[in-house]
Amino acid sequence: MAEAPQSESWVVEDIGEGARFSLLESELLQERQTAFQRLRLFANPTFGKVLMLDDIFQTSERDEGSYHEMLVHLPMLTLGAVRRVLIIGGGDGGTLRHVLLHPSVEAVTLVELDPEVIEFSREHLGALCGQAFEDPRVSVTIADGSRFVQETDERYDLILVDSTDPVGPGKVLFSAAFYADCKRCLAEGGAVVTQNAVPFSFPEALSEPVEALRQSFGDVAPYVTTVPLFAVGPMVFCWASNGTARQDADVETLHSRFAALDFEAYYYTPELHLAAFALPAYIARLI
Repeated sequence: MAEAPQSESWVVEDIGEGARFSLLESELLQERQTAFQRLRLFANPTFGKVLMLDDIFQTSERDEGSYHEMLVHLPMLTLGAVRRVLIIGGGDGGTLRHVLLHPSVEAVTLVELDPEVIEFSREHLGALCGQAFEDPRVSVTIADGSRFVQETDERYDLILVDSTDPVGPGKVLFSAAFYADCKRCLAEGGAVVTQNAVPFSFPEALSEPVEALRQSFGDVAPYVTTVPLFAVGPMVFCWASNGTARQDADVETLHSRFAALDFEAYYYTPELHLAAFALPAYIARLI
């Protein structure tokens, strides 16, 4: 008699009232409870390695470029010749790896609340972080990001807020007070870029932070990307600055700066860079 097939194991994320997104877990690779959150890493036939934090899909090997490239390269190529970067969050190292592709970068400070996320990524997510944490330009600080920007005397050309969604400990990173502190930490003409979730299922993660950003910055502009792991529509980042770099970056300038990276992108193009600021109507209405 033939053996009965083993039942498949599916990992499910609740993404709104009456909606779920599930992925086949072909192999559970690691699972760990830290002082702050539960980490789960599993293999999936479509996405490769998939990272979850507290039962929420965060990133995967296959589509991480559509997140990290738009979070990092869009603002860095807009500004040009960025020397000093502050990353709030980003313990998986993906944002850090992409920042370090820019030869102008002299120093990067990464502020992460949960040190186990960094160690977990270095052990199991080399496709995301590579050798970024070993780069001599990198300084890692284990701290609350909101307190760091309150207290630091450093000034940065770019601040990237690679945070979780505005729930629990991450909620403070979407507040007007946090954005005011970020403004204080910026060099002249610098910019802040925040992640603002998927507006289809979490509209307040965009509407409320945009209003808060406008209290400190004159040029506040959300832009979209498509991350397949986030299954219910485009996700949004938000550019914020008191300079004119975004208005000055035309497609020819972006092509020239991008070519200097010697980097084959998964998602980013200079044309897409400019088009990303054209918002679907339902997203535009939120701001």
